[in-house]
Amino acid sequence: MKKFIIEIFKFTLFAIIFYIITLLIWESIKYPFLKPNLYCNKGSYGNTFTRLKEAKKINTVDVLILGSSHAYRGFDTRIFNKNNISSFNLGTSSQTPIQTLALLKRYLKTIHPKLIIVEVYPGVLNSDGVESSLDIINNDENDFLSLEMVLKQNNIKTFNTLIFNYYRNFLNLDNSFVEKRIKNDDTYISGGYIEKKIGYYKPKNIAKQPIIIDKKQLDAFEDIIYEIKNRNIELVLVYAPISKNLYSSYTNNHYFDGLMMKYSEYYNFNSMIKLNDTIDFDDSNHLNQIGVEKFNNKLIEIIKSRFSKN
Repeated sequence: MKKFIIEIFKFTLFAIIFYIITLLIWESIKYPFLKPNLYCNKGSYGNTFTRLKEAKKINTVDVLILGSSHAYRGFDTRIFNKNNISSFNLGTSSQTPIQTLALLKRYLKTIHPKLIIVEVYPGVLNSDGVESSLDIINNDENDFLSLEMVLKQNNIKTFNTLIFNYYRNFLNLDNSFVEKRIKNDDTYISGGYIEKKIGYYKPKNIAKQPIIIDKKQLDAFEDIIYEIKNRNIELVLVYAPISKNLYSSYTNNHYFDGLMMKYSEYYNFNSMIKLNDTIDFDDSNHLNQIGVEKFNNKLIEIIKSRFSKN
């Protein structure tokens, strides 16, 4: 029996080593369609590499912002700075609560905010978060939190990509990588914000849809609330403006509002400020710079009133 167990252990160890070596070789294949379960693209959409590299140099800020592209395209750190509020935007593309939790645990070790704003959007609470995990794995240094994030998702693509990036991180293969700050119509602004060349949305009909919350994402969201409050950091949940035709397509917005209000102070800006779909939005999901300024100025009024009381 003992000999059998030893043989099983040897075979398992060999299989793991063989799998990893094969994975590293397979990544070198030129054509992506031949490696559907491995995605390695450093410096991809959203300037995550530059943002997370800058985050490592941040210490104390008044406001730390987390969330999806609604966050890094909707909260302009320059406007905060003009109002004497230091801020950093830790938003990433399609960021779901599973990734937000990992980033919080990783960066609250060095960043010490007075207030955390978590951008909440119904769509990401019903997402598997694979796209966001791949983005972060490829563009950040990976640790145990990365493994914890991947295990929660149980997806072969994120698992393979993490193994490959552990290898790259260990050998410091990305130390010389420099990401472009201007990509097509996007310009990365120091502090984590991305300004897009001004564009105007042409509204289209959007089919009615219910807001559905995934249990894994809700569990991670509750862990976020605990993590922030356990550190005695003030927390505000913000539903950033989306176009009226997209917002009205959701059939149970009151349900979502009620759920968010149970967890912390919550502001739904879709019902707090008047915006025009064709003037203030770049697409159905994202404000253009005109809309960003209107939204941010209103948000900052609220933040200033909070700070004035403390």
